[in-house]
Amino acid sequence: MRINLNFTNKGQVAIENFSNDELIEIFSRYMNTLTKKYNIDINVPVEVNQNIITDSSLVVMAENVKCDVEVFFKELGRDIKIPLKKRLEGKLDTVFKTEIIE
Repeated sequence: MRINLNFTNKGQVAIENFSNDELIEIFSRYMNTLTKKYNIDINVPVEVNQNIITDSSLVVMAENVKCDVEVFFKELGRDIKIPLKKRLEGKLDTVFKTEIIE
């Protein structure tokens, strides 16, 4: 299952403070932590995420999904604000919107 995390306007401003590699690392780390709570195998393929900031989107691949994907990414959206806010002045609302592509 392919999932696109499309960054909101505020999310785009926040991710501009990071390199592409940093974003892949941050999202991978936070998703791996959540997989301890949710039954899902997930990864961030580097080859399709070469221009996250330019594309305003992060592509995630999920397999063996035995949980509510929407709930998983809603929680990820809350958790991911922590590292993004550290380099952003001001408030950060919704970081991304989830688009599930089967």
